[in-house]
Amino acid sequence: MRVTLLGTGDTTGTPTVGCDCDTCAAARERGVSRSRFSVHVANERTGESLLVDFSPDFRSQFLDNDVPLPDAGIVTHIHFDHLDGLGNVYRLVDGLPVHAPSETDPATDESVAETIRSKYDYLEDRIGVHSRDPFDPFESCGFEVRFVPVDHPPLLCYGVVIEDPETGAKLSLTGDTSYDVPERSRDALADADLLLADAIVPASLCDHHPIGGRHEGPDGVPRTFGSKHMTREGALALADELDADRTRLVHLAHFYPPDEAFEEPLAVDGEVYEL
Repeated sequence: MRVTLLGTGDTTGTPTVGCDCDTCAAARERGVSRSRFSVHVANERTGESLLVDFSPDFRSQFLDNDVPLPDAGIVTHIHFDHLDGLGNVYRLVDGLPVHAPSETDPATDESVAETIRSKYDYLEDRIGVHSRDPFDPFESCGFEVRFVPVDHPPLLCYGVVIEDPETGAKLSLTGDTSYDVPERSRDALADADLLLADAIVPASLCDHHPIGGRHEGPDGVPRTFGSKHMTREGALALADELDADRTRLVHLAHFYPPDEAFEEPLAVDGEVYEL
């Protein structure tokens, strides 16, 4: 399993357009980027590849990285920075299976799969949308894949577990989530060779959020920024609880102070891992 981090940033990315903050300036000086979230997972046994989320930066991500176009895709939730890149597959692929959760979201009155079908109806001859029940494993690109519910109000959102049944390699992605990940989902995400964990900002910035931080640890440090995303400290605490062999923090905002923004284990675009 070859994992390429195509996009490791939040909804505006780093550098952020029009921003001259010290962190964006440091990213430009270093020549690094955190574009909107997307992960490419190649099965080196079968020669196929799976794309986790369709970033709006799809075109530049595939031009900048030595990866093939996907043979299948999965979508964790319907926020634009995880879905709107799907339109880029027009004229690039033919018959692309797209897997998405089947649960009806009370906030939208439809499932993620149904939203994709309606929003991208013009791609109906290019993609096939497959509804998948949470926790139920399905096969894609020679991998066993599962969606696991997480906590990203007000929408339903899902983490992903991808395993190679031949080698036992395991990749876990928390998806966009607060620290309040359900216990059953934690069990599914546990013991990964590589964990990609949402860590939008350091906990020190919770004072700047309108509702502050939540899910404080024993030291009083918030593990959730507002209600939707984990802090760096929350993501690292979750990784420790899940006993991940290796953790990379993703979905990172440009609000990290420049002296912290590029420290381990914060990821940048283009990182590659062999599992």
